[in-house]
Amino acid sequence: MQDISAAKTAPRLLTFTLAKWSIFTILILTYILVYFHRMAPGVVSEYLMGAFQITGTQLGTLSAIYFFVYACMQIPSGVIADTLGTRTSVISGNLVAGAGSIVFGMAGSFEVACVGRFLVGLGVSVVFISIMKSNSVWFPAKVFGLMSGLTLLIGNLGSVLAAGPLAALLTIFSWRTVFIGIGFLSLTLSVLGFLIVKNRPEDLGFPAPNVQAETESGALDTSWLKNLGSVISVLPLWPGFWVQFGMIGGLYSFMGLWAIPYLRDVHGLDRSYAANHMTTMLLCFAVGALFFGWFSDRIGRRKPILITCVLGYTLSWLILVYAPWSPGVSSFLLFGFMGFTGSGFVLTFAAAKEIIHPNLSGMAVSVVNTGCFIGTALMQPLFGYIADLSWDGTIENGIRIYSQIDYYHGFLLMLIFAAIAVVGSFRLRETYCRNNFSTIV
Repeated sequence: MQDISAAKTAPRLLTFTLAKWSIFTILILTYILVYFHRMAPGVVSEYLMGAFQITGTQLGTLSAIYFFVYACMQIPSGVIADTLGTRTSVISGNLVAGAGSIVFGMAGSFEVACVGRFLVGLGVSVVFISIMKSNSVWFPAKVFGLMSGLTLLIGNLGSVLAAGPLAALLTIFSWRTVFIGIGFLSLTLSVLGFLIVKNRPEDLGFPAPNVQAETESGALDTSWLKNLGSVISVLPLWPGFWVQFGMIGGLYSFMGLWAIPYLRDVHGLDRSYAANHMTTMLLCFAVGALFFGWFSDRIGRRKPILITCVLGYTLSWLILVYAPWSPGVSSFLLFGFMGFTGSGFVLTFAAAKEIIHPNLSGMAVSVVNTGCFIGTALMQPLFGYIADLSWDGTIENGIRIYSQIDYYHGFLLMLIFAAIAVVGSFRLRETYCRNNFSTIV
């Protein structure tokens, strides 16, 4: 009898495994494009400044529009993920982002480019929370940290593609052609999402892998607004917000916009060689996200690993600003170390999920994730504004060239942001890698 039961169970288990990984594949391909749009402005910055004749402040604003919209949409994204589900999010998100990328690629003016960038930010803003929500319902809770790291590892391939590979691609195609092509790829993923993605295992007749944890956590209020209020009122959730605000807000601003202009203006590197530094940083960021997610799950701790990462990230800025270094092996090591330590922020998602009712994990992750995008949205144009204040008027081929002192002033702001992250990391509540909903709220 046991052999017969096992024979019946095996095909069903195989079907469930195929279903959850198929859904994960569609979501992660979408997430790769999210990171591409996030980091690409740094590589095409000189083309944007030349095409639209804009200042550093305007360049920062154009890039930051994505992050402003993303930040504003994080809590609504959590509500959408917890109410309408992942399927609705990924379909609508890809449609809007695809249209925005096409508009951006065809823009004839700075204002139209801003509209395109706005639509891209609006569309991609729902993707990450949807993946986190999907991971929390399709995979066992004990591997959530690992799945978060894997998601960021693969998603960061989009960042890597937006560095060295994009710089190489721009020698063949115009930046406009690239963004139009990415737009049509997003539209294709929207169709695949409609055909493949499901919100929960129960939608395909499978049992939920975490049904016991959900039952033990008790019933939820039927009002999503009250549920959101209950999530926001959980004070141990907010240190993760400030870690992301300070550390990832600064890191994304540097990786996604100002690092390549800095290496070009101050160290005289061409776009390809500067982009290789970003590739190194992004690869280390991706690998670190997987490693820290796995290692945290392995040892059953979140806080000490996060503190170590935040302190390491802050140290990398101190070295960049105050230590003597030059392009070469030392610069690649420095940029790689900054990316690797910065990736420790992935633990803030797991910590957020573990102090909230399992059915509200989307809202919890979205609240914490808002910090990252508010930080970046503030940092990118503010960095440009600070550089513009001391700019000496140098222009080459219609592009503003900033001096070392201009960048130095902006980097001091990065250090202030890093200090905020340090404080947040020490305030984080240790969850010991298990749901503590009943003991914290």
